[in-house]
Amino acid sequence: MLRLNNLQMPLNATVEDIKKAAAKQFGCASDCLQNFRIAKKSVDARHKNNVHFVYSVDCDISSPAPENKDIELLVPEEELYFNIKNDGVRPIVVGCGPAGMFAALALAEAGLQPIILERGDDVDTRRQKVNAFWNGGVLDTESNVQFGEGGAGTFSDGKLMTGIKKDKFTRKMMREFYAAGAPEEILYLAKPHIGTDKLRQVVRNMRRKIINLGGEYRFNHKLDGLIIKNDRLEGIIVKHENETYELPTDKLFLAIGHSARDTFEMLHSSGIYMEPKPFAVGARIEHPQAMINLAQYGKEASNSPYLEAADYKLAVHLPNGRAAYTFCMCPGGTVVAAASEKGRLVTNGMSEFARDKANANAALLVGVDKRDFGSDDVLAGMYFQRRLEELAFRFGGENYHAPAQLVGDFLHAHSSRHGGDVEPSYLPGVTWSDLGLILPTTVAETMRAGIVEIGKKLHGFDRYDAVLTGVETRSSSPIRIVRDATMQCNIRGIFPCGEGAGYAGGITSSAADGLKVVFSLNS
Repeated sequence: MLRLNNLQMPLNATVEDIKKAAAKQFGCASDCLQNFRIAKKSVDARHKNNVHFVYSVDCDISSPAPENKDIELLVPEEELYFNIKNDGVRPIVVGCGPAGMFAALALAEAGLQPIILERGDDVDTRRQKVNAFWNGGVLDTESNVQFGEGGAGTFSDGKLMTGIKKDKFTRKMMREFYAAGAPEEILYLAKPHIGTDKLRQVVRNMRRKIINLGGEYRFNHKLDGLIIKNDRLEGIIVKHENETYELPTDKLFLAIGHSARDTFEMLHSSGIYMEPKPFAVGARIEHPQAMINLAQYGKEASNSPYLEAADYKLAVHLPNGRAAYTFCMCPGGTVVAAASEKGRLVTNGMSEFARDKANANAALLVGVDKRDFGSDDVLAGMYFQRRLEELAFRFGGENYHAPAQLVGDFLHAHSSRHGGDVEPSYLPGVTWSDLGLILPTTVAETMRAGIVEIGKKLHGFDRYDAVLTGVETRSSSPIRIVRDATMQCNIRGIFPCGEGAGYAGGITSSAADGLKVVFSLNS
């Protein structure tokens, strides 16, 4: 099979148009191309008067391929399999976000009948509780945007872009998501996403597959303690409702997510080696999606029915030695209440597959580390997050309304009294405030300088009535659970994985890490 790269096509090109153009490059008729498929698709918007798609396509041809720098011979892809010795003791996976879900799938495919413990609810019950909270109801501290089936990514844009190498682990993840109901385009788009609405269906179908392979789910069951003897795991203590029970195991896969703070404390007190990890904090910044489309695509293409809502990913390095950058950009989405602890407020971003809401939002973040935490304690970053979230809760009115500020007022260090043309999307509502009184001075100053500089790269980013909603503190885990080359921590039989353990960032890398950890057991 051959791959043809760099095939430039107009926005309205059909599959047949693409096939004909490819055939021309191969020097044959289009019906000579067998097993034709689109391998990659991206947007080239560098020149606003010529916005177009760029494709890579795969096919078999009967005649010899012509000399062409854009044609390459495809090497067969390495398949991923799991061949693990079954010692008769069922492995346990804690957490069913991407890392836990794919660790559980790999264990189930190996015939090990894993038990999956999830402190929150199944995805459908969880959605009901989250929607109730967003509409002014009570926060459920065990089932919310952070906790429950699918993990924090379930209430996000469902982005599958990643900076890690695309290999057998990422291919496995993409194919499983597609088989579970994700759109086929995730297999070839340069910036694939599923959307929170379709992601719920995918998560549900993944669960059914794992159960059919012998796995067992236990929702509302929380890891509460470890049973350790001679530095080796012998079992765990599980809390369910108001009771606890013991569960024997010699293989525990910790996929606890970046917000399981009480679990971090339990693991630390149990002697699990951890280290503090840098992360980033800031706020969500919100603009009209139409403005972002115009800035990224230009006037002619900004309303094209063939283009998705435009995105961006920007960073600036500043004279104070810090950097400001955008993260988890959600085109045509909403800013959401992502609290998981009472009396503490945190925001995140979310988009449905259609990305058809009026606003675009992204986290605007500044990196923080031990110099900001005020302590050398392993969990100092976690306590730093909590302090910011407590301040945000107080400034928002102590009812989970979020403190918000116009960008122009933030730049001038003035408290906002009302909004402008950009309507905040955060529910249950916002309280106009001054984020400069909540965020650390260094972070606020870096964000201010960053907004101005990014505004030079993306027209309108610094518009006066763009909305900042705070705070964003859960960009990644504040700790790393130390593991060795065998993927185990200092207690034998415990395998930390995913974002919560400090080894991933986002859906794709977390899922891949869950697969890698199980793959390390292959005999």
